[in-house]
This record gives sequence, C-alpha cells and structure tokens, in this order.
Amino acid sequence: MNNTRSPAFVIRNFNHLEMENFVRPPLYESLGASLTKGTQARKLGASIDILPPGKRACPFHLHHAQEEMFIVLDGRGTLRIGDEERPIEAGDVICVPPGKAWPHQIINTSDQPLRYISISTMESPEICEYPDANKFLARARTDGHEDFRHIDFRGGSLDYWEGEA
Repeated sequence: MNNTRSPAFVIRNFNHLEMENFVRPPLYESLGASLTKGTQARKLGASIDILPPGKRACPFHLHHAQEEMFIVLDGRGTLRIGDEERPIEAGDVICVPPGKAWPHQIINTSDQPLRYISISTMESPEICEYPDANKFLARARTDGHEDFRHIDFRGGSLDYWEGEA
C-alpha cells in the first residue's frame, strides 16, 4: 500500500479556522470561513458561518442552478423560505433546491449566536435573484476563478441586436 499523500489534499477542521468578520449595518453581520477554498473541491462550496443575534448573513435570494444545504450546529433562528418563516434549531438540516419557488434566507431571531455549515453545488453559470430588491446576479466560474460577474436591477432590457454591427 502506498502511504504517500498528495500535498494538494486538505483536511479542514472548522473549529480551528481563522474566521473573517463581515458587517453591513443594520441587518447583515456574520463571522465565517470557507471550508473548500484551497482544496481539491471543484463542484462543492462549503463554509462555517456564525450569525450574531438579530443578524443575517445574506439577502433573501434564490438560485437558478445551484442547490444549497445548511446544517445548524448551535443556536436557533428562522428560515425565511418562499412566503413562509420556519423556526430552525441545532440539528436541523435544510435542503434548498434551485428555482423561483425557493427564495431563502437564514435569520438569527434568538438572543444567542447561530452557527451553521453552508454547502452548495458550485454550478456555473449561475443566475441568482434577490426578490426583495428586484435585482439579479449573473456569474460564471472556471477552475474556481470568477470569469464573469454582473449584478443589476431587473426590468431593464436591450434588444438582442443592440450594439451589434
């Protein structure tokens, strides 16, 4: 048996990662770290996220291609999904498919930190919509690098032939 290890293979322990703080007052704040950046994962994205009481990590959104899973490790909060709000707690596993029926957002509605793992299929190209703001994000990635990214408000449109010779 060959005991040599590939130097590119990485094992991560989410209890020992350097976390980055993100703050955008008044609603958004999180502490998080990628679990897949720098690994051999090409079609999976994962992170550990901690939301302080009363905060959210990202806006209410939906994906057209990407699937997501959230595993609640500690705390309680609310999953806003479609037109519903559902309580979530440690031990819950939340699977969100792509599509217009599944806009979602995790909100810490408790008085304690909410810690969870986010896992996503890194589909590319991807269109992400933000129903509350009536905007969209279009992006494409190759080998983990973002090749194209555009965010804009919905509603504006050009003729297909605009700008063409």
